[in-house]
Amino acid sequence: MSAAYHILLDIFPLLWSGLITGCLYALGALGLVMIFKSSRVVNFSHGNVAGLAAFLIYGFSSGTLLTLSWSAAVLMAVVAVIAIAFLSYAIVAPIMAKSDLTATIATLSLGLIAQGVTLLVFGADIVPLDLPLPRFSASLLGLRITGYDLTVLAVAVATIVGLFLVIDYTKLGVAFRAISANPIAAEICGLNLRSVHLFAWTVSAVLGVIGALLIVPTTFLSVTTVATFMLQAFAAAVLGGFSSLPGALVGGIAIGILMNLFTFYVSPEFTNTFLLVVILVALNVFPNGIFASTGGTRV
Repeated sequence: MSAAYHILLDIFPLLWSGLITGCLYALGALGLVMIFKSSRVVNFSHGNVAGLAAFLIYGFSSGTLLTLSWSAAVLMAVVAVIAIAFLSYAIVAPIMAKSDLTATIATLSLGLIAQGVTLLVFGADIVPLDLPLPRFSASLLGLRITGYDLTVLAVAVATIVGLFLVIDYTKLGVAFRAISANPIAAEICGLNLRSVHLFAWTVSAVLGVIGALLIVPTTFLSVTTVATFMLQAFAAAVLGGFSSLPGALVGGIAIGILMNLFTFYVSPEFTNTFLLVVILVALNVFPNGIFASTGGTRV
């Protein structure tokens, strides 16, 4: 009885913290899925570009590059990352027209370039990036709930709900769904593929910045921090299915909880190995994701 009681005491905080980090993985996974659904390209530069954006916010707010308020620094970084998204798409689009696989490989090069720019400008040192989070802490049913937890939940829910509303109720969202279902038929009907692709790349970039900013308070900011975070987001996208936005959300939360349980009960040293095992199992058991579509799509 005592052992079971202690397990329960441990499990609920682990589930709660897994839910919080899972929301961040879901944001990263949604960014990957947005691009894949519209263009069938897996954007492997996602993590490094988001990491560059986090460093830009640090540089703009700390005096390293400029001395701006935190909100102004975030705005400038978002503008910069959207410009990078447009440039990346301009480079990848001609390749994508010939081969989706070649375009996917090209995104690896773009990611390495983003990482190189980050190293060139900011160096390889670990830097602090303090976010203006509310100082709050409370206990509820044995759970310790902090201002950081509530901020992550609020931002994640607002972002995800906003994204789904745009996709479901706007002309651009309808075009995105149509092109995701059948790009050739959508183009024949007069939809502009390039506009939808740019929409997907822009949304993906912004989602990456939001996820990167919110993950930093739990760790530190280095050249590899956000890229490692995006590896977990990639696992969430694989588990949920690259063709499903709801799947990315569920996959992100599942990965957050599974990683927390593994780290606590097994070992934090083998988390990347465990993550790769999860990816391999998911690809074998759910090759198209847990939310794979089995029927047609109506737009």
